[in-house]
Amino acid sequence: MRLRTIAFLLPRVWILAAVCLAAAGCSWVNAPYRAIKGVAKGGVWVVTKSYEVTAETTKAIYRIGEFTYVVARAPIEWALTHGEIESMDGLPVKEAIRQGRVKASPYVVRGRAYIPMSAEKAQTYREDGIASWYGYESGRMTANGEAFDPNGLTAAHKYLPIPMFVEVTNLETKQSVIVRVNDRGPFPSDQNPHSGDRIIDLSARAAQRLGFYGKGTAMVRVQSIQVKEE
Repeated sequence: MRLRTIAFLLPRVWILAAVCLAAAGCSWVNAPYRAIKGVAKGGVWVVTKSYEVTAETTKAIYRIGEFTYVVARAPIEWALTHGEIESMDGLPVKEAIRQGRVKASPYVVRGRAYIPMSAEKAQTYREDGIASWYGYESGRMTANGEAFDPNGLTAAHKYLPIPMFVEVTNLETKQSVIVRVNDRGPFPSDQNPHSGDRIIDLSARAAQRLGFYGKGTAMVRVQSIQVKEE
């Protein structure tokens, strides 16, 4: 009787073990996982968050797989990375930042109104186009009030809610990187009116990771990813 009971239970033990192993794999930070079947193509990425407190500031540190993002608020007196932004949500830009009215708020650049997409639409965003990079604005403030770091993995986008994470793939080299969108741009410039046709402006470090830092621009695919914070 006892042997028959053990034989009856063994298959269930192995099934439970397999489920537990799968669950353990889901908790690893260095790999994507599918939390619910069909929720997001490619799975849901685990984000861990911690803090670094110093006498000067408090930094939030996010990690997704091999990528790390250090987020610090910029002093309000810092200049913006894109000083051409005239207003946001009908307010002066610094005031909108103070009030936290930046995530999907409309804004104006040189008389032209830009209307970001909703968070719901951003969940399925995917677009191919030209990427550029910027990295000489160290010591300036992004459009959501963060300190710009050219060595961070960040990006500027005209229409995505900020902040959010997206995957960017160099269509020539197939190299990919996950960046945190925390700024607005790129916009047309007097020197190059066509620069506004680019779909994303990456930090210098992100451009290096994608292999086009020396070229200046690259054809890329930008797509939103699903994330879950642990």
